[in-house]
Order: sequence, then C-alpha cells, then structure tokens
Amino acid sequence: MAGNSRRKGAVRKDGTKKGQVAGSGGNRRRGLEGRGATPKAEDRPYHAAHKRAKAAAKATSGVGRAGAGRSGATRRRDEDAPEYVVGRNPVVECLRAGVPATALYVMVGGTPDERVSEAVAIAGNTGVSILEAQKSELDRMSSNGLHQGIALQVPPYRYAHPGDVMAAAVASGTPPLLVALDNITDPRNLGAVIRSVAAFGGHGVVIPARRSASVTAVAWRTSAGAAARLPVAQAPNLTRTLKDWAADGTQLVGLDADGDTDLDSYDGTGPTVIVVGSEGKGLSRLVRESCDSILSIPMAGPVESLNASVAAGVVLAEFARQRRRI
Repeated sequence: MAGNSRRKGAVRKDGTKKGQVAGSGGNRRRGLEGRGATPKAEDRPYHAAHKRAKAAAKATSGVGRAGAGRSGATRRRDEDAPEYVVGRNPVVECLRAGVPATALYVMVGGTPDERVSEAVAIAGNTGVSILEAQKSELDRMSSNGLHQGIALQVPPYRYAHPGDVMAAAVASGTPPLLVALDNITDPRNLGAVIRSVAAFGGHGVVIPARRSASVTAVAWRTSAGAAARLPVAQAPNLTRTLKDWAADGTQLVGLDADGDTDLDSYDGTGPTVIVVGSEGKGLSRLVRESCDSILSIPMAGPVESLNASVAAGVVLAEFARQRRRI
C-alpha cells in the first residue's frame, strides 16, 4: 500500500523528501564552475618567476635612490637618501666650496684630467672617502650618462630655522638682507638665488616647507657650493614668517613686473627681505598682500619679465651698491 512504510521490507533512505538531511550547500555545483584564466607566472607567489620579478623590483627601487634627474643630478627617493653631484666641473666646484661631501666616486679605467686630479687631491686633504666605481655604477647615479667618470655623494641638506637665520643676520652688524622664495619649484632657480645672495652680501634664503624646490643635488650644483656657506631656512608658513619679520621692523619687498615702485627709487639700505615669486604664477595672494612694496625692474628692451633668479640677482646687486655707499 502506498505510503505504508511499515510493511515488511520497507526502508526509509536518507535524502528523501520525508525528513531533513544536510545538503552540500552548492559546493558540488560551484566545484564544476570554471576558475578563470591561469595567472601569469610572475603573479603566482610560489613560482620562481615571481621571485625573480620581486628581486628585480627591489633592485630598481635601489637604483631610484641614485637615479638621475635633470642637469646630471639625482632625484631623492626619500629625505634621508644621499644625492650625487656628477660631472667634472660641478664636482670640483663643490669640493672647492667645501660642500660637506661623504664620498668621491672615480670611474675605473677612465681618462683623468686636471679636474679629476684636483678633485681627488681636495677630497684626500679634506677626509672625503675616494672610491673606485665601475661605469655601470656611475650610470645609475646619472641616467643621462653625463657623469664624465666622476660623482660626489652629498648628504641630505640640513635646513635652518627662519628665526635663527634672522637672528644671525641681526647679530652680523649689518642690516639684514634676505630673500624669500614663493612658488619657486625649479631647484636650478633656487641654486642660482643662493649663489646671488652669497655673492652680494645677503644673510640667507627662506623657502616654504611645502610645494617648493628644495636643496637637492641640482641646487648644490647650480649654487656652485654657495649652499655650504649660506643658510637656507624652511618656513612651515611663509606668510606668517614674513608678517612676524615685518612686525619687527623689516621691510618686505615683493618683485613683480607690474609693481607700483621703481627699483631706481627704492632705498634698500635698511633691514630688507626680497620676496620673489615664480615667473609664471608670480607671488601668491597672501604673500603679495604681506609685502610693504612691490618693485618693478626697469628694462630698456621689449622683455616682459625676467627669470626669478635673474630678477633676484638684479635687485640684490642694486641693494648691495646702495649699502656700499653708506
């Protein structure tokens, strides 16, 4: 009789509709589904190709620490990584200026000249380590290959505090003369300004801590070693630093081609901070509003503006001339 499970020989089997049984949860069905394309060998952690790719990436990151930037100098991988000044003339100039170098690399099998000999002599006399290097190693320090068989390792630059720079300028016995850079992102401009400030008797340079060129190997090279003699300060807030100095009696002079004051009629013999903006953006709004005067440089030719470092040099030269006549 249908449904009579008690008849002789009747047995209830597991998995029938009578009673609950545990299912597979779809595991059997999913086990039959495809798993997609097989990953590449270098993407599989257990594969030898993955280990080789990982080692190559690690080696590349190490090269990045000495990878070259423009003008034959390196980009820093981080703030604590050393930099390299390359090329015979730049290396000799830095050593002459007393740049705090840590090592001099000379290529094995290279053709030395009097500049290489002078660099080796100065390094030996000043305690700088002299190391032989293969061409491939120097190539990693300069991706464009323009190292000329020599490179100078320079430690990270140690910035001064803006207050310390101003205090030292006041204590020097001459009216403070500093340059503040706003929106300057090219380290070559920074290096050129440092060189001009040192040449015309200035006391220091101030740059913003963010969104600004820093003292890299490119700046070292452009400054011709002046960065070793002149303090460069980083200001967390450039506008606030300038306002503090103005409150203490320092005149803030901004540079702009459309300035309302002519350089020829300005008296730069007192405590002065020359504020220079970029050639493209010029001075930022808050920095411009903080300045006491906006100077323009008179020009005879049909040139609309000057490079930031050139403009700073012109004004520094004029103020230095005025101070010599006192």
